[in-house]
Amino acid sequence: MNKKLTLNIEDSLIQFAHSYSKNTKQSISSLVEKYLSRLKEKTDTNNISPEAKKLYGIFEKEPLPDKKEMRKTLYEKSIN
Repeated sequence: MNKKLTLNIEDSLIQFAHSYSKNTKQSISSLVEKYLSRLKEKTDTNNISPEAKKLYGIFEKEPLPDKKEMRKTLYEKSIN
């Protein structure tokens, strides 16, 4: 169900929106709706695969390991 939304936007953006809308033959409502839909997809964590969800936030409490230290550790393990 579509509902009406009123926005307060800077004049220059309104002029740009009208111009862009006319050039692309899309309504401003359609442009805003598409933009918000894409934004929602980017921020929606439900679209993440189960494997990625398991890894999500893995280094949140710890800093990322240093590459040189990781290589050194792997090298030491491989020669032992």
